Amino acid sequence: MKRTSWSQGLSVTADGTGVVPLAGAVAVRLLADRVGLTEGLSMALARRGFVPVHVRGQVWVDVATMLVAGGEAIADIDTLRHQTAVLLPVASPPTVWRSLDEVTPAALRRVEKVRARVRRHVWGQVLGLPASKVAGTDLGEMVVLDVDATLVDAHSEKEQAAATFKRGFGFHPIGVWCDNTSELLAITLRPGNAGSNHAGDHIEVLRRAIAQIPAAHRNHLLVRADGAGATHQLLNWLTALGQLRGRRVEYSVGFPTKNTAVTSAIARLPARAWTPALTADGEVREHADVAEITDLLDLSGWPVGMRVIVRREHPHPGAQLSLFEASDGYRYQAFATNTRIGQLGFLEARHRAHARVEDRIRAAKDTGLGRLPSRQWAINSAWVQLVAIAADLIAWLQLLALDGDLAQAEPKLLRFRMLHVPARLTRSSRRRRLRIPSGWPWAAKIVDAFQRIMIIPAPT
Repeated sequence: MKRTSWSQGLSVTADGTGVVPLAGAVAVRLLADRVGLTEGLSMALARRGFVPVHVRGQVWVDVATMLVAGGEAIADIDTLRHQTAVLLPVASPPTVWRSLDEVTPAALRRVEKVRARVRRHVWGQVLGLPASKVAGTDLGEMVVLDVDATLVDAHSEKEQAAATFKRGFGFHPIGVWCDNTSELLAITLRPGNAGSNHAGDHIEVLRRAIAQIPAAHRNHLLVRADGAGATHQLLNWLTALGQLRGRRVEYSVGFPTKNTAVTSAIARLPARAWTPALTADGEVREHADVAEITDLLDLSGWPVGMRVIVRREHPHPGAQLSLFEASDGYRYQAFATNTRIGQLGFLEARHRAHARVEDRIRAAKDTGLGRLPSRQWAINSAWVQLVAIAADLIAWLQLLALDGDLAQAEPKLLRFRMLHVPARLTRSSRRRRLRIPSGWPWAAKIVDAFQRIMIIPAPT
């Protein structure tokens, strides 16, 4: 049998009718309508005395849907424009450009208020907010906020693009993700030369992120950051925030180890001070230990109650070691926290779980953040807010409508299994019906997702 026998008699034509190429993505747009996002954005972006052909809130939801489905540029909105049988008229690329160009800072603030209001409604539909997983257990009702910055390359002279600390060229946005739900709560576009440890930027984006959390869930927060968060100004702000009545704010941020005070404290630790570190599953990690060096440091200039915990492990091949580490034979990492109770191994595993933010950043870059569309700063600033909306829609889709493997899938896998599935559109009795291929392995889950979305109660 010839290897190409399967293709014998096969022909390809462009005369198909009644086929919806991205049928699964229709669920994303439907979800935005059901939770009140489309209507809320329409009110936030409305301009007095101007009645557009395409309501701006619907334009933004369509662009966010396009980003969720894998679009990278404004021109990719055409993938939805050719599905008018289901979606009805969709804005053209020039209209999308105009809708982004006309957005003002005041309008963006209104958009964030809408997102917070819709988030409150979404969280109200969830039977128990997902708990953040740490060391084989969970953190209960604690809401975990991971703040981090990332580099976005620019391949042209875009406004405020600048050289980065990695000798690239582009932008350095900073964002806050909710570890419980994977939502991108807040993001700020910054020039490429913006500092990684700029305390003011951390405080500003965290303030906006906390405002996104429903008031009923702000009682117990944990803020995690890498070494860029180890600034006096940020930790003082978090400490003061935790002193508000009825609110408990904990932090876990990286702490520099390459200074004389820390290395001297580590050198003075007795052997009995080290206890085993834990893996992500809560098991004892071989060749890794943790110890506390708070009492061996002068922390008089830092917030009251701050602790410093150190982790040591055998270095992996190729690791860059300091002179102290090279002579000692261990690689050291430290973090600062104000959590008063808990085993050192558990607190260290809780801090190390901040690494999950790298997965969130990768997903955001795969959903529009990796390619800014315009030369203009204002349009790109609006674009990153659309990225946040797209990230929210993915998180809400998985929270409210999906379970099993689809509820845990990253955007690329979700597109492959659900969003890009085609369907046949049929009409009967003045009704339209999307017919998902019966042989598709996830067909039943996709249909179930649509049904769950359709019964979401309207926001009050």
